[in-house]
Amino acid sequence: MRVDNIDDAIAEIDRIGDSRGSLEYDIDGAVIKVDDFSQREELGSTAKFPKWAVAFKYPPEEKQTKLIDIEIAVGRTGVLTPTAVLESVQLAGTTVSRATLHNQDFINEKGINIGDIVTVRKAGDIIPEVLCVNEHNSDTVFKFPTVCPSCNSPVVRLNDEAAIRCINPECPAQLLRNLIHFCSRDAMDIEGLGPAIIENFVDKGLITKTYDIYSLDYESIAKLEGFKETSANNIKKSVEKSKGNDLSKLIFALGIRNIGAKAGKLLSEHFKSMDALMSADVDDILEIEGFGATMAESIVDYFGKPEAEELINKLREAGVNMQSLSTVVDNRFEGMTFVLTGTLPTMKRSEASKLIESYGGKTSSSVSKKTTYVLAGEEAGSKLDKANALGVEVISEERFLEMIK
Repeated sequence: MRVDNIDDAIAEIDRIGDSRGSLEYDIDGAVIKVDDFSQREELGSTAKFPKWAVAFKYPPEEKQTKLIDIEIAVGRTGVLTPTAVLESVQLAGTTVSRATLHNQDFINEKGINIGDIVTVRKAGDIIPEVLCVNEHNSDTVFKFPTVCPSCNSPVVRLNDEAAIRCINPECPAQLLRNLIHFCSRDAMDIEGLGPAIIENFVDKGLITKTYDIYSLDYESIAKLEGFKETSANNIKKSVEKSKGNDLSKLIFALGIRNIGAKAGKLLSEHFKSMDALMSADVDDILEIEGFGATMAESIVDYFGKPEAEELINKLREAGVNMQSLSTVVDNRFEGMTFVLTGTLPTMKRSEASKLIESYGGKTSSSVSKKTTYVLAGEEAGSKLDKANALGVEVISEERFLEMIK
């Protein structure tokens, strides 16, 4: 629809929003555009969007339904997560029958219990969530179980967090998720051991501890339904290959709370060996730039547990590398921080990052006043704009290659 003033444009936006439930297709917003090509050219565009168009998002659609049950799942770190099981309702074009309930504090705040009539919506038109209770079934509020639904061990709530956890290291639910994480691409990167296969091996008793991955019975695997000698050998090769990974991947694979892949890399480069990391105290870890007290305490707490020492010893006995493999050619980029953006002509950004680190430099995902260079390729986005605004020097791949000659 064409209009010649902003009031009529806004009125049309409102009309579309009021009638979107009756449309034959789903929408979550509407756009006002300048209907003149010469004016569009004059207004121009940013790196991400045209200046001659404005998008309006409508508030999420809300529906009432009955909360039938609350299921408790145990995550990789032992956190108990509640999920609402709902009477199915159509919401933003899909059938919704489950919604997150976050934690006990959220349930207490909303006064939620099984049997309540609740209002649900999709946060950002994507994630179903319970907004409020419209009609209570009883005067009580749902309470988390006092024992883990997977292993029946007592659960605890630590002072510094809202989550309720199972702290039993032998918990079957945690074992499965820990194994999936351990074998994932950013961790030990063991091809052939995907979630379904790991679950199968756990069910068959082939894996009862994380370190069992390195003592798998491949003859038994070859006899399993859906497996052959070839597929068993492929898993064996991948498991053997993972033993030579850099220490950083092993640190991430351990699943230490608050420690991601990048933190694992920093720890590996700083301490150089697993033994040095295991013997470090909080103050030693805080020497690493970007590490706070929470991260440092998580590491010390993890390695202070007997089961962590057992795991590391078993992995060491299996031949898993416990040393940092990173090599520094020279320190010409020492103290420098690079941000990479866009598509580089001849190399991947991951390759450029490794080169930067091999010369003692660091990479970051965001531009700030502390950024030394922004290495920009084609279709560079907002990072390039921010670099220009802050006066950070922008270099091309050609200039970068000259710097490392």
